[in-house]
Amino acid sequence: MKLTRFNPSLYSFQRRLTREVVVGDPARGGVIIGGDHPVVKQSMITCDTMDTDACVRETLALVDAGCQIVRITAPTVRDAANLEQIVAELRRRDCWVPIVADIHFKPEAAMEAAKWVEKVRVNPGNYADKKRFAVREYTDDDYFEELARTEAAFTPLVLLCKQLGRAMRIGTNHGSLSDRIMNRYGDTPMGMVESALEFARICRKHDFHNFVFSMKSSNPKVMIECYRLLVAKLEALGRDWNYPIHLGVTEAGEGEDGRIKSAIGIGSLLCDGLGDTIRVSLTEDSPREIPVCTDLLAQVPELTTTAAQPGLEALPAPFEPFTYTRRQTPEVELAPGIRCGSEQTVRVVVTRATWEAVAPRISPQADVRPEAVYEDLNLLEVDPREAFAVNCDSQLITVKDGVNLPAIAAFRALAARLRHLGRANPILLKDGLAFPAEPLPPALALLRSSVVIGSLLADGIGDAILIRNEPGPGQSLRLAYNILQAAGCRSFKTDYVACPSCGRTLFNLQTVTARIKARTEHLKGVKIAIMGCIVNGPGEMADADFGYVGGAPGKINLYIGKKPVKFNIPEAEAVDRLVDLIKEHGKWVDPEPAPAPPR
Repeated sequence: MKLTRFNPSLYSFQRRLTREVVVGDPARGGVIIGGDHPVVKQSMITCDTMDTDACVRETLALVDAGCQIVRITAPTVRDAANLEQIVAELRRRDCWVPIVADIHFKPEAAMEAAKWVEKVRVNPGNYADKKRFAVREYTDDDYFEELARTEAAFTPLVLLCKQLGRAMRIGTNHGSLSDRIMNRYGDTPMGMVESALEFARICRKHDFHNFVFSMKSSNPKVMIECYRLLVAKLEALGRDWNYPIHLGVTEAGEGEDGRIKSAIGIGSLLCDGLGDTIRVSLTEDSPREIPVCTDLLAQVPELTTTAAQPGLEALPAPFEPFTYTRRQTPEVELAPGIRCGSEQTVRVVVTRATWEAVAPRISPQADVRPEAVYEDLNLLEVDPREAFAVNCDSQLITVKDGVNLPAIAAFRALAARLRHLGRANPILLKDGLAFPAEPLPPALALLRSSVVIGSLLADGIGDAILIRNEPGPGQSLRLAYNILQAAGCRSFKTDYVACPSCGRTLFNLQTVTARIKARTEHLKGVKIAIMGCIVNGPGEMADADFGYVGGAPGKINLYIGKKPVKFNIPEAEAVDRLVDLIKEHGKWVDPEPAPAPPR
């Protein structure tokens, strides 16, 4: 099955048309996902599911913040049974927000939860398949024998949800594919898609269609690739496979980094017309996720156009949509001693005003520093809607300001136009081509720049970037580097993969994350995963050098990549043991002493 497109146009916004999935009673606070309904915002409470009062309190706080669907973990049958009390108390308080039970590992918990909640989330990687991280050859007979066992375990839930009018989310995670899928497809986007489709085929076999898909990863590039591949595969399977999509970057982290990662992954797909419900997963109090969802959704009409672009549609595709490949260019000099393109890292360009404001305060050894001045560049600026000539591949090129086209579409068009000309010129990306008279608030500037630049970098386009949505000189420079780090293009500081809290979490994620950061945030280029439990699988830590994972109450397991190496460390000692592990593997450097205060 050859897949070619994941949406009708790379240049004009057309929201993907899906069937409607009903969650609860829309007349009494329920929601409809998909169709022409607005994108639905959701989140997850963080307390113990057996603590009814806390669950009710946190759910009400989320609803007050604007959350439209609330997810609650149900790790055991006992937890699932207590959902009856939680839902009853919410309804008694006239709160009719749909509740989703989050299920991993235990089909019997899903069967119990479905009696009480409006929606059940299942993870195909751990719902029925066993995961022992075994490497073996699966014959076709072996493969389909295990698939038959999976169908036998999953079918009762499908039939119960159909009988009770429940909705379902079939949610695969990059870190928790089954051994069967891993051995046939590897830890790949295609493996994630096929894992979800297996469960969807079982649903369809029983004429159950009230479900949505999700394809989550902590790596925005992987997440984007997975969703594009899923949507293209659904389109190829037939028009009646038009199920809605839930978007999210899992384990995005906290603060600016968590918001930037989420904006890159979720925002780029929204701008391509994909996504019917979203969650921004932050290692913060969950009501703080909802304003980010709201702000992110508000950027979509600002960053897209519904106007058809027939002249651009005829150009060759500017990038490979289903496999990340950086656009190949020659290497050129950007500024004295600074080169971009080819195998060089993506560079950071600033305006002269920003340079003059920040350069005097930056040491030559600083990791965050401007690398070239926009006004000094040997730069060709063009309107990509029109034909233009380029005399050589070594000319740096960009879209000129004022072009009446959104920045994402404009730079895709530039890459397509250059490909049409047979040119491989390096490209300077801008986060906007026109700016409002009043500067954007910092929170919106961060999201807008992250969506634009991050989306294009995920396409493989861009050799240098210029941030102008954020007017603060120091803030704009820092934002540029943070976007490059979140997009996996540069590493100038410690990178953290940190999950949001939930009822499964075995320690206080916010407190522990702060403690780990205080000890390790000077380790440039080191990636640390901080996981409250291992429910999403160690594959979520595939890119991490080290992992700090809740193994049992008060006990921590430490990982090297996906492999556990130290077990049941008392939580009070665990951060010290993590530091020791980093030292053992040669990744530790002592922090530089703080400068002496002036006399």
